[in-house]
Amino acid sequence: MHSLSPLQPCRRRWLRDAGLGIGSLALASLLHTEKSRARAAGRFDLRAKAPHFSPRAKSVILLMQNGAPSQMDLFDPKTELTKRNGQVHSEKVETFQQGSEQNTLLATPFRFSKHGRCGMDFAEPLPHMASLADQWCMVRSMHTDHNNHTEAMVIFTTGKFLPGRPTLGAWTTYALGTENQNLPAYIVLRDPNAYSTNGTQLWQNGWLPALYRGTEFRSVGDPVLNLRPAIPQPKGVQRDNLSLLAQLNRDYLARHPDEFDLEARIINYEVAARMQLAAGDVLDVSRESPSTHTLYGLDNPVTAGYGMRCLLARRLIESGVRFIQIHPPAKPSNQPWDSHADSKVDIEKIAPQEDLPSAGLVKDLKQRGLLDETIVIWGGEFGRLPVSQNTKGRDHNRNAFTLLLAGGGFKPGFTYGATDDFGYRSVENRVSIADFHATLLRQLGLDHHELAYQHLGRDERLTDPEVTGAQVVSALTTN
Repeated sequence: MHSLSPLQPCRRRWLRDAGLGIGSLALASLLHTEKSRARAAGRFDLRAKAPHFSPRAKSVILLMQNGAPSQMDLFDPKTELTKRNGQVHSEKVETFQQGSEQNTLLATPFRFSKHGRCGMDFAEPLPHMASLADQWCMVRSMHTDHNNHTEAMVIFTTGKFLPGRPTLGAWTTYALGTENQNLPAYIVLRDPNAYSTNGTQLWQNGWLPALYRGTEFRSVGDPVLNLRPAIPQPKGVQRDNLSLLAQLNRDYLARHPDEFDLEARIINYEVAARMQLAAGDVLDVSRESPSTHTLYGLDNPVTAGYGMRCLLARRLIESGVRFIQIHPPAKPSNQPWDSHADSKVDIEKIAPQEDLPSAGLVKDLKQRGLLDETIVIWGGEFGRLPVSQNTKGRDHNRNAFTLLLAGGGFKPGFTYGATDDFGYRSVENRVSIADFHATLLRQLGLDHHELAYQHLGRDERLTDPEVTGAQVVSALTTN
């Protein structure tokens, strides 16, 4: 190992020397505070932890809809928009991309109808999800802070548009751990052919310990890459190797008790070892009945890929996994709900791939008695504009979008909030991303003010309520 020369710069030396050593003292204080806080919290691990108060739900399935589904074409019918199709919009929208500068209103190409006892509105591209209207809680008044996919996806998953913060799944598993120590607490099921927009940014741990990061499971082939030795080992050899490695890791950790990244790596290795036995059984869908395969669309090539991910999510929920994040088909686009060219054509490509499996997941959870304690979230990062882009498409709109929730104490068959006459702006009972996060945490038994992690001397929170003004939206729940 090469030692630094007296003249060679490094950050630690600069902190020590700058300001007569004040920088070094400040760094030492911050590190001591963070280590003391970790010790007080009882170390970092994935053991199940008590929530702040009695929860309505214990797990989450996030069906992330990259690309932003169009609210006025799927969930939020607008009579005035249809009536004034082709006319110039009376309000200038805040941002035009190329092709939408004419500000011309565009009616939806789809028919809407009311469904269920509640009379919830759905457009014709989502008939299977519409059949479950009495299970959905529909929030029509969502809004966010950014008009670009990349930033808005980061806001949806982390609360702020700057990358590098923990995601919702990381916060949830940090706070609650998991009920199954043989599987990761936070699992991501993406299209095996490609990543969606932002890639792994959408399940990162940020500055939380690495064991709270999302773990990718594949729905085709080996569920976890590099989980088993490349060369088969004689019976018992792998177990003995892992036992020796675990003992060496523990001995080393005992000599370095405050190395939290080391501790996280050790825990991750141990989970990986246990997964060698558990993952194969949990992800073996051959044991499911033919009717279950049909429920998720596994017998149809159009729905099979997304359906497999939804079925795996149900099996993982049954096995005690805390947070599961599902991403949509990444072909032909990694933002499959984006619709700049032709909303009708684009929606008709992606909706049939997701509609039946999404409904199948909610039905299956319901019939197995799991929906009451599982929150299902279906939604994208923002909405679309009521004006046309390139004649038949729609541009991005941060000012209004629709979110669907099911289970976990959210009011079934309930529509909340409203947009203006054209679906451009949320105007009634507005719900921010921070409000949504605060409400979701409350259903999991967590106070969003109390859920904190000290980072660089500041108590960081998912909702950052002092800045965002986040509020729990009690009207959405049966609590």
